Amino acid sequence: MDLNRLYFDYQLSLINATAAATPDLRHGHEIEAARIAGCIGHKQTKLGAAAACAWIARASEQAL
Repeated sequence: MDLNRLYFDYQLSLINATAAATPDLRHGHEIEAARIAGCIGHKQTKLGAAAACAWIARASEQAL
């Protein structure tokens, strides 16, 4: 999966979390966003991108 698709999926998960009807649904979307952020961070690491550590940190923060 390319980075653009991961960015899109990440944003969509955040939008779905904001619009979720219940706290459980919101949490599920937030967990998915965290998983995607981790994938973005790992792909960026492989590419040598400086922003990789920020995505990995975001994944850790959102998983809480």
